[in-house]
Amino acid sequence: MSAEDRPRHPAIFDGLFYTIAGLCGFVTGIVGAAFHLCVDALMGWPDWLMGWIGSPAWTIVVAAIIAAVAVTLAFVLTDRIAPEAAGSGVPQVEGALEGVHEIRWRRILPVKFIGGVLGLSAGLVGGREGPTIHMGASIAAFLAERLRFMRLDLHTMLAAGAAAGLAAAFNAPLAAILFVVEETRKQFRYTFRSYVAVIVASAASAFGMELVGGTAPQLRLDTQAMPLLLLPVFMLLGAGLGVLGVVFNRTLVLALDWRAVTFRRWPWLYPVIVGAAVGALTIVLPLAVRGGETLIPQMVISSVPFLGLVLIALVRFVGTMASYPVGVPAGIFSPLLALATMVGLVTAAIVEALLTATSLPVPPMMAAAFAVAAMGGLFSATIRAPLVGVVLVVELTGGYELILPTIITCVTAHVVAEELKGRPIYEVLLERALRMAGQEPRACPPIASSPVGIDNHGR
Repeated sequence: MSAEDRPRHPAIFDGLFYTIAGLCGFVTGIVGAAFHLCVDALMGWPDWLMGWIGSPAWTIVVAAIIAAVAVTLAFVLTDRIAPEAAGSGVPQVEGALEGVHEIRWRRILPVKFIGGVLGLSAGLVGGREGPTIHMGASIAAFLAERLRFMRLDLHTMLAAGAAAGLAAAFNAPLAAILFVVEETRKQFRYTFRSYVAVIVASAASAFGMELVGGTAPQLRLDTQAMPLLLLPVFMLLGAGLGVLGVVFNRTLVLALDWRAVTFRRWPWLYPVIVGAAVGALTIVLPLAVRGGETLIPQMVISSVPFLGLVLIALVRFVGTMASYPVGVPAGIFSPLLALATMVGLVTAAIVEALLTATSLPVPPMMAAAFAVAAMGGLFSATIRAPLVGVVLVVELTGGYELILPTIITCVTAHVVAEELKGRPIYEVLLERALRMAGQEPRACPPIASSPVGIDNHGR
């Protein structure tokens, strides 16, 4: 019996639906953990290469070749099989929730996994959360097809799968729940049933991921509450991050447009160039490449000079703008958090110098405090989800003593970005993708109560 001939189920009763959402989350957690393990295992190749070759010059050359091949393979795989798997995947999930995009799970799952492992382990400045979110939604689409869900239940399951993907990426189930509620507020149909399904999927994902080995990046930092007199400084930090967030979003879109025009005839040439560059940098300046998950705690506790912090921030900004347009599976969360960490540490260094010059006491662990607040602030300015920004960085770092300065930073960054006419980056990316596909963005359609089938291409 074909997929279209199978009987279509009416709305499933709540208990069974929550069980299915939990199964979706659990499987997503397992897949996310496997994805993390593969990336982590392959990321050690530059160290192995240096030990095997010995000569620094030849090591750089060989590293550039290896990374160029890996990134190009990831690009060809994505471009030929599932072009929608390129980049973060969050805009595609939001498009599916709006009803203007397909989740072709048969293609997306293998391409997102294999292409993401190749690109991220090669050294691209990209995050793991985009692939896991898209894979989580794809697992949800698979279950919805097999169980012949009604359209409303399909919509809810996609949101639950996306939340499970984010929970698997950072081991942050609470932030994942809020991400769906706040980031997809224009698409998410908020009901008791959908809300509980998202919660169950996120919790099950974290359980599945930790069951495999707790492989999500750990960003735990030693923090301490800051004096209330420093709160205005966090507001200034938020204002600066609001400006940076708008610049980040607009530069990213310009980079995508430039890459599309400049390499239209030879699209494979760009991944070759960027892959060779990041491969060389894994040997010459490893702090400038990769997602930055391990960089964040390392930089907070190290004593990097002021100019060194500025240089790393600039190089990583350029690296993010060069890596995302390559067209392979990779997110922007982790690069954002790493860039924000550098900005926070630069701010802390300036504040420490001013306090020392005026003979005022310098609070202990101030660098960590500004790094945590900056992560939330830049996230809020680019993604435009301040509540998620606060919860995500506090959940990731364990800096619960810093909730107040983080809230101030996030809200200020959000307001400044709004005043500068900045728009949420995923909303902009979705509209751009629709225009390139010959579609016009439209308002979210009403969710019909009639059953809907999904054909062999994931529709």
